Amino acid sequence: MRSKDLPRPCDPLGRISRRGFLSGAAALAVTPYSLAMAPGQANSSSKSILTYVGGYSAPHQGPEGGKSNGGGIYLFQMNPATGALTPRKLFADDSNPSWLAFDASRTHLYVTNEISTFQGTRFGSVSAFSIDRSNGDLTLLNTVSSQSAGPTHLSVHPSGKYVLVANFGGGVVTVLPILSNGELGSATYAKRDPGTVRPSPPTSAPVGNFANFNHDDGPHPHMIQTDPSGRFVLSVDLSLDRILIWKLDLKNGTLTANDPAFAQLPPGDGPRHFAFNANGQRLYSLQEQGSTLVLFDFDATSGRMTPRQTVSTLPKGFTGTSFTSEVMVSPDGRFLYAANRLHDSIAIFSIGKGGILTWVDAVWTRGDYPRSFNIDPTGNFLYSCNQRSDAITTFRINRETGNLTFTGQYTSVGTPASIIFLT
Repeated sequence: MRSKDLPRPCDPLGRISRRGFLSGAAALAVTPYSLAMAPGQANSSSKSILTYVGGYSAPHQGPEGGKSNGGGIYLFQMNPATGALTPRKLFADDSNPSWLAFDASRTHLYVTNEISTFQGTRFGSVSAFSIDRSNGDLTLLNTVSSQSAGPTHLSVHPSGKYVLVANFGGGVVTVLPILSNGELGSATYAKRDPGTVRPSPPTSAPVGNFANFNHDDGPHPHMIQTDPSGRFVLSVDLSLDRILIWKLDLKNGTLTANDPAFAQLPPGDGPRHFAFNANGQRLYSLQEQGSTLVLFDFDATSGRMTPRQTVSTLPKGFTGTSFTSEVMVSPDGRFLYAANRLHDSIAIFSIGKGGILTWVDAVWTRGDYPRSFNIDPTGNFLYSCNQRSDAITTFRINRETGNLTFTGQYTSVGTPASIIFLT
């Protein structure tokens, strides 16, 4: 299944055992990680970047039926010169804090708890934390119902008034108001994605693909976020094969369908995440089951999306099964990166005139099942959250070519799902 350009060393991970890591994690739930810092790093906070990692931690509700090995939300100190992540603290949490997002001031953190039972309901939940900017410490403010099962993604509206939530498990998008102290209020909007599910094998998947989950039990939104202008709210639904386009009523916190109400993707391809370019004129949609990227022109006045290019995220000639997970445009706007699970690679594309993508390479993540990745604020490093390897791997970015070079750094984290940087 792997292309020839993704060689594996004999012992790729060389990491501590899961049992050893989890034993340490239990102690770190109450012990600052700063004791583990290398000499000379303890007083280098002015040169470092604080980093949070969320993942799967619920003992009986792991991702996709798998096992959860995480302990909660992890705080690291990132060295901008080397990319190294030094552990600082674990904020213990057994409710699968799988997706993290800051507010605009970076004084509050909002977290999806990807569970399906909350306070006696079959719903997940969302938590609000205040951030101590001096040391990264988190203080839980409150936790509220997401009004549906399995919240997998959230974002903060540019107005700072609302948190937008995509509940994959229950098929519902939710709007939660942000109160004056940063806490979350009860949902002002929670409705199931509109549309009829028509199960179909992925139209664009490679030969030999078996990535057809047949999510025919209803809608499954996977991401929700505004366009760069903040005028439109977009949510992708894997089962409907649509990118839904909404308008948010800032006074009442409700969503209404735009006209046009959605952009359609090929049957069965399953849109998962998307990324805009800096000026908001281009949108790149990543299809989980089709393993494709679709470039859309985006009209920021009407919300209309016009498809212009479709490319595979897998190397030419690949056959077999793979799922995509995450997509991101580099800070300088010159390159696009997309993660392939099972193929376990980060695909690299250059961005040309009009946003057109050209294949550059696919680089092995040195881990199993990259759930997501992120690029640090300097634009020099990419971090892959390898869910089934219990590790984050670090790559240096060549700013001229876009290529990735593994730094040799493995950071132990149980079932990591997302990583963000406090700036």
